[in-house]
Amino acid sequence: MTALITGSMAFDTIMVFPDYFKNHILPDQVHILNVSFLVPELRREFGGCAGNIAYNLKLLGKEPLIMATVGKDFAPYRDWLQRCGIDQRYIRVVEDTYTAQAYITTDLADNQITAFHPGAMSYAHLNRVPKDAGIEIGLVGPDGRDGMIGHAEQFHEAGIPFIFDPGQGTPMFDGDELLRFIELATWVIFNDYEAKLVQEKTRLTPELISDDVDAVVVTKGGQGSVVYIDRRPIHIPAARVERVVDPTGCGDAYRAGVLFGLLENYDWETIGAIASLMGAIKVERAGTQNHTFTMDEFRQRFWDNYGYHF
Repeated sequence: MTALITGSMAFDTIMVFPDYFKNHILPDQVHILNVSFLVPELRREFGGCAGNIAYNLKLLGKEPLIMATVGKDFAPYRDWLQRCGIDQRYIRVVEDTYTAQAYITTDLADNQITAFHPGAMSYAHLNRVPKDAGIEIGLVGPDGRDGMIGHAEQFHEAGIPFIFDPGQGTPMFDGDELLRFIELATWVIFNDYEAKLVQEKTRLTPELISDDVDAVVVTKGGQGSVVYIDRRPIHIPAARVERVVDPTGCGDAYRAGVLFGLLENYDWETIGAIASLMGAIKVERAGTQNHTFTMDEFRQRFWDNYGYHF
């Protein structure tokens, strides 16, 4: 059983400024802003929604396929995916571009200044969803705008059910375009903020969107998540977190749990619980692809949190 995950692949360069931005930015001088921060702590992580989701789905024992566009600097990431045993047949290198890059500087108050270079991600439309690769389920995640539109249409034409997960790409689309995604999709996933943004653009609440898809999932961080089916909410409690270290990539881990549950044909209470536990495990480690577990460990922790076995 195979899932095709379309979305971004990126390098995340994360720097920590051991002070507070507010001490170095003068409010009455922001019109001539010119600041420099010394960042003695730096790490480079493998990221991007497609890569993160695939990594987590692989931990759960599935064989994800990534469909993405990357740049001439992709080799270290390619080596990492190979070590993880993740299939790369639908990852396209676009020469003379760089893989998408996020440069994130965080201060002691967890404020962030981020610069994002889309690079090869802007060429996502060059990839097409294969019709004869045994793909059972798909996901359209944040990616190049034209790529997201095309891949949704292609999943639909191929008869492959898919999740629409616009993520940080939500602002790129107007109300009519979002309605078209919803029309084509089988399931949709938003975080709480994205759900509000979609409602503002389409005038549809998650409850109303659930009239047009099999399920709408809205994640709410530490407050858990809600699944809407035929306007009926199913409240999923968050799994217990031993120690909050880094929330980056939590949503992607959650989405991998949803894909796993759908591939296994579990009920939505169980799917949501698996997804929530994936998010909890991720938040306990820095970076988006540094956590690991065995399925026996995962099943035991699921039992400890939810009191039954899946």
